[in-house]
Amino acid sequence: MGLHKLALSNLNLSLLAIIILITAGCNMTGAKNSLSVDQMPASAPEFDYLIGPGDRLNIFVWRNADVSADGIPVMPDGRISSPLVGDMIASGKTPIQLAKNIEEVLSEVIKNPLVTVTVTNYVGGYAQQVRVVGEATTPRALPYNNNMTLLDVMIAVGGLTEFAAGNKAVIVREVNGVETQFNVKLEDLLKGGDISANAKVAPGDIVVIPESLF
Repeated sequence: MGLHKLALSNLNLSLLAIIILITAGCNMTGAKNSLSVDQMPASAPEFDYLIGPGDRLNIFVWRNADVSADGIPVMPDGRISSPLVGDMIASGKTPIQLAKNIEEVLSEVIKNPLVTVTVTNYVGGYAQQVRVVGEATTPRALPYNNNMTLLDVMIAVGGLTEFAAGNKAVIVREVNGVETQFNVKLEDLLKGGDISANAKVAPGDIVVIPESLF
């Protein structure tokens, strides 16, 4: 009976050791691509907004009000439909590129058309957004704007919930093809006023805010 108990005890210790080794291995693997906010790139890459599904566009054709149109929706398949142009792919193009494409089509019926495309309701694709998940007051996807910071993002989502572990939040970003986590201290930033905890975000970033365990 004593030998049986000893064997079970040794088995439990062995299992515990295996669990500790696996956990340590997972932590080491995760830590490899986990960096502090100080190690983030100093600035976001150059950004040109690309039209995406859900956007709304104003198309102005100079001296041709009858073929101009406001509030044209970009459909889920990325297409728009406008007077004299018909269906055209808009998704993935900058407003300037789309304007040039429309000019090419209109040039068949209008002499030297001059077109301006303006995005009035930004949605964009995932690569054009900053997504906030977890313990934000209103978690959602935001269209990226040039020089956008973490503080701008948190103001837009209404700050943290009372259950948020703000100082354990991370920004997930692809860096040179590798998904990398940057540790950020949202509680210090929002409640302590620590501006050093602020950082510039980039298009495609995901801000993950975990729930506090206590």
